[in-house]
Amino acid sequence: MIIRPIAAPLALVVTLAGCAVGPDYQRPELALPDHYPDANVADTTDGEITPDWWTLYGDAELDHLISRALQNNADLRRAVAQIDEAEAVLSEARATLFPEIDLGLSSSRARSSTLNAQPLAAGVSPVSNSHRLALSTSFELDLWGRLQRASEAAQAQLLGTRYGRDVTALALTGATAQAYFLLRSLDAQITVTQQTLTTREESLALARSRAAGGLASELDVYQAETGRADAALQLRELQRQRALVEHQLGVLTGTPDLALAPGDLMQLPLPAAPPAGLPSTLLERRPDVQQAEQALIAANARIGVSRAAQFPTFTLTGVFGGQSEEFSDLLKSGARIWSIGLGATMPILDAGRYSARTRQAEAVQRQALADYQQVVETAFREVADALTNAQSTRAAAEDQDKRVTAARNALRLSQKRYEAGYSGYLEVLDAQRTANTAEQALIQHRQAQLAYSVDLIKALGGGWTAAVEPDAR
Repeated sequence: MIIRPIAAPLALVVTLAGCAVGPDYQRPELALPDHYPDANVADTTDGEITPDWWTLYGDAELDHLISRALQNNADLRRAVAQIDEAEAVLSEARATLFPEIDLGLSSSRARSSTLNAQPLAAGVSPVSNSHRLALSTSFELDLWGRLQRASEAAQAQLLGTRYGRDVTALALTGATAQAYFLLRSLDAQITVTQQTLTTREESLALARSRAAGGLASELDVYQAETGRADAALQLRELQRQRALVEHQLGVLTGTPDLALAPGDLMQLPLPAAPPAGLPSTLLERRPDVQQAEQALIAANARIGVSRAAQFPTFTLTGVFGGQSEEFSDLLKSGARIWSIGLGATMPILDAGRYSARTRQAEAVQRQALADYQQVVETAFREVADALTNAQSTRAAAEDQDKRVTAARNALRLSQKRYEAGYSGYLEVLDAQRTANTAEQALIQHRQAQLAYSVDLIKALGGGWTAAVEPDAR
């Protein structure tokens, strides 16, 4: 047969195909403690946080806001579009592993010169037609695994973009919850300040009445006016801050005209604390850690792509179709044409170009390894910080309550002493300021507890379960 001369080398190439050069990926070992410090904040050992962790706060408005954010946020839509792009890149990379078959059709009409040194034979027309219809292919045999490694890199890139979407979603839900808790904190502070303003207006009226009756000096009136003005200014500032936070929530949820009614911060419950002895293997669940690992896998695979370029490239070509002078004869057996071939190319003198590309790929892989290590270490620190903050705020909750109770009692007694004439108004004003500061601090402490609970959930990749199994890869 005509194709017999190329059968032997073709069989050899096919036999050797599939050997991928370059290093196979192995997850790097990082020296981390087995457990997080301060991972002993739980009252029970069966606490569990599910992926829809925001529902644990029992607030329908918060659930609705996060649902809007996940549907409308521009950053999340962009992350989804990046996934679509990566899926297309992977499909393209995988397609290179298969032959591409093209259908070509050409038709031409030409006239030859009759004045050449060798004139046309008698009876031959100088005008000729040529019609061609053929299937053709050119297929690179992946002898060294270059295409396989490129597909591996594209696969890792796709997984990385999916984890990137999860990173964006986790950051988005966390930011929405944090902003919502801040809004509710400002609502509570506004309520306390309004009550303080009412109390100081009453105190101002009392000071004026006592001054008019000769029981107090004008100094008491001026001090009462100062206290009332302070409360009014504080109220306006809190209302301004609330409006800004509401605008921020509007951007996060894709609802620029968002308007929320006041709510009660103190009614929001705290989620369960993580169980004692929380394993550091939970870091593997974090989407940013998984994203960094996929970037490392892709960089590792590209080393094989660069190394394979230094070896011979084998290409299988073929044509099958028909060619004739008359278009109607194209499909006749006599018009049949075909060819099959095997070609090989190899860089001989490249001035070190391909080896330099391999060194570049190896350097990029080392950078990705350093990035992965940094992400893991940062993740461990974030969990440790969040556990410390959660433990500290839980321990301080009782002291905050005692502070508010004492400040309220001191204010009540100072008002009675002033009304009875045993002390000046300055004592009342000082007690009012202390009580207001304690009330505001209690609200801010509650907000901090809620905020730190979100930080901990985010740091652990969106929650935890009592029985944690490390990723099997």
